[in-house]
Parts: sequence; structure tokens; C-alpha cells
Amino acid sequence: MSPKPFIIDEYVRWSDVDHAGIIFYGAYVRFFEIAETEMFRSAGIPYGQVFDRFDAWLPRVHLECDFMYPARLDDRLRVATYVTRFGTTSVQLNFDVLHVEARQLAAAGHEVLVATDRETMRPKPLPEGLVQLLGDYHLPLDEARQFLDRSLI
Repeated sequence: MSPKPFIIDEYVRWSDVDHAGIIFYGAYVRFFEIAETEMFRSAGIPYGQVFDRFDAWLPRVHLECDFMYPARLDDRLRVATYVTRFGTTSVQLNFDVLHVEARQLAAAGHEVLVATDRETMRPKPLPEGLVQLLGDYHLPLDEARQFLDRSLI
């Protein structure tokens, strides 16, 4: 199987919008979390089992997001998650949020997770089994974006 982004569709909920009815920027983190959790499940391991299976925590040490197009209450968003980098101790997950009706990128973000020892919280090597599980979602940003453009057709 060639690598491809993991994709979910979600709607902008009442709790996601501000008084003007536009999605609140912090709500994108919820979409990222849902997509990440479901990507792990799709890879074969429910997120609740990741830490025990690999004897590591995966705290987020960096989160970044750019906003390009406003989403409003009840808009359908397509959230794509994919790995752009496996480091020695870290993994970078990217998130592209497409506004389905407008056929535009609404937001793009990424986060860096670091494998840490569960007692000391010090970085440790990224478990090889985790790299293997997420390998089907590892691809460069430009290839992921091409796949997403085709998903809107």
C-alpha cells in the first residue's frame, strides 16, 4: 500500500464557533486530536494502548497552525493527518483542514510528539514498532496535498 493521509470528515459544532459564528482558532486542536486518535486506530492500535505497548509517553512539544479560510457553524471539514518526519526521538504529524464546500484549505498545522521515558519524562528513542505502524501515513507535504486535492473531486 502506498502512503497516504488519514482522512476524517467533521462538522463545525456550536461549541467550535465564536459570537460571529466563525470557528474559534483553538477548536482546530480538537479536530487535530480526533484525526490523530483515529489515525492510530486505523494503523492498528487504539490510542489508549499506545503508551503501554511502547512503554513511552508521547507528549506534544510543539504545535503550530496557520489559518487560511473561515469555517462557520455546520460547515463540513475534511481533516487529513499524516507523518512528515520521523526523528530519533520524535515524530511530526501534519494536519490539513479542508473546507469541503469552498474546496479550500481552511487551516494547516503540525505538532511534534517526543517519545519519553514514562518515569523520568526524558526523551528516549522513538520505538521502531511505532514507526512501522505509522509508516502507511508517512509522506512529504506536497504529496499529501496532491492526494487531498484529488479527494475533493
